[in-house]
Amino acid sequence: MAFRVRRFTALLAPLQRTRYPPLLISQFSTLDLLHNSSLLHKDPISHTSLTEQFVLDQLSDLFSITTKTLNHNPKTQTFSPKPIETRAIDQFLTPSEKLRGVFLQKLNGKAAIESALIATGVNLTVEIAREVVDRGNLGGHAVIRFFDWAIKRPEIAKDHLIYHVFLKALGRRKFFDPMEEVLGEMTKQGISPNAETLCIVMDSFVRARRVSKAVQFFRNLEDFGWECGTESLNVLLKCLCRRSHVGTANSLLNSMRGKLPFNIATYNSVIGGWSKLGRIVEVERNLKEMVVDGVNPDCGTFAYLIEGLGRAGRVDDAVAVFKKMEDNGCVPDAVAYNAIISNFVFVGNLDECMKYFKDMLEKCSPNTDTYVVMISAFLKVRRVADALELFDEMLYRTILPNTGMITSFLEPLCSFGPPHAAMMIYKKARKAGCQLSLKAYKLLLMRLSRFGKCGMILSVWNDMQECGHSSDIEVYEYVINGLCNIGQLENAVLVVEEALSKGFCPCKFIYSKLNNKLLNANKVERAYRLFLKVKKARSLENAQRFWRANGWHF
Repeated sequence: MAFRVRRFTALLAPLQRTRYPPLLISQFSTLDLLHNSSLLHKDPISHTSLTEQFVLDQLSDLFSITTKTLNHNPKTQTFSPKPIETRAIDQFLTPSEKLRGVFLQKLNGKAAIESALIATGVNLTVEIAREVVDRGNLGGHAVIRFFDWAIKRPEIAKDHLIYHVFLKALGRRKFFDPMEEVLGEMTKQGISPNAETLCIVMDSFVRARRVSKAVQFFRNLEDFGWECGTESLNVLLKCLCRRSHVGTANSLLNSMRGKLPFNIATYNSVIGGWSKLGRIVEVERNLKEMVVDGVNPDCGTFAYLIEGLGRAGRVDDAVAVFKKMEDNGCVPDAVAYNAIISNFVFVGNLDECMKYFKDMLEKCSPNTDTYVVMISAFLKVRRVADALELFDEMLYRTILPNTGMITSFLEPLCSFGPPHAAMMIYKKARKAGCQLSLKAYKLLLMRLSRFGKCGMILSVWNDMQECGHSSDIEVYEYVINGLCNIGQLENAVLVVEEALSKGFCPCKFIYSKLNNKLLNANKVERAYRLFLKVKKARSLENAQRFWRANGWHF
């Protein structure tokens, strides 16, 4: 046996001098090969079935080298292994991952990067470009390189959509100089910025707390082919008030008084910003200035006033303003009702909320915000029956919640009690044609797993995959845990093997739980085989981290 071990060590020796990562070589040590061979022949004790050909087959599968290459004489021949083929790995990558992987290689030169991008064979679309720049941690230089290549692709239309994708990405990363370069390139192509373009650029400055830069950009809009008028002023005021820079917005409003005509949207932006802060004195002052300028308040103005009074703790005054709206020529609409309902939600008086909600049904139609506020309030105090009743009424009125709303409904329901109510919302939403986010599916799987609802877990998991969501390690762990809780160990092992085949290795807690249950069920051989697969998967996972840390594509 000692002779055989020395012989196999000699076979592995040439690989130690190659450029392959050490972690990749270490997983095929002599002892691992001995164990794999004995397992292959179903003889855990005897090693007499181990042959040199088995070792060569294992190494050939990994490195694509032949027996003749391994049996060379290192004194007379230079060992030159073939490069690792990445096509088999690339087939598991999405188009955005292939393009993003080009920048992980740290190529030098614009020509080299563009050649590598073309070599990926990806048919670029706006959605793929958005995934490339929105995910990962590409730097500003990489985003600009990708933009220069993408904008020249014939399948990409040169319109506002593609420019907005890169403006948002650069602004989010605070790369303002490249963002202005893209904006300048946009104007050179004859594409005039629209209101959304201005909102993206100005909001990027304000979000980074470079407020003076946003104001300067507004004053220099003519350099980018846009008029410095009322519409652009309203965009800037909206961005400032959204980020709680209401004082700056109010100062800008006063500085532009007499230079530009103001409309109702101009004043509502500033009044809405003060109302969110509960600064009712500033709200009333701007209301007086609005009336002096000859601009009549609308329902939105009164809604902001009601909201500001509620945040200032003056709920009774807010009710008085709500009742006098008709005297001022404004019939309360859904926005005004939502403001008064939100005030009572803020003080915890849900009975008064229901009173105004019923009154609202008689005078106007509720909107999505109405149901979101009401349902969230009932779920917060665990009045689940009332929340489900409102959800049914919401669907009956064909007001379909989006993915974020459904997730916000499921989060509190999956934090306490059995998953019955959460499953009711899930089934009704899916029956109505609503789409769920991956986070919502994970919440359901997590709660079902904890209560051992195996049939529901598999049904929800199947629906998640049919909707186009890919299973990640969290999903597999929830499914494995649920199967373990009800004793379906064989199915749990199959799910583990599927996860391992996709490159996901379960955490130590989940694997230990399954392993202990297999041993308690006297399934020692099954547990040992699973142990070897998990061991190999963890070594591959470590090797993958090593590759990525050194800039490898896969």
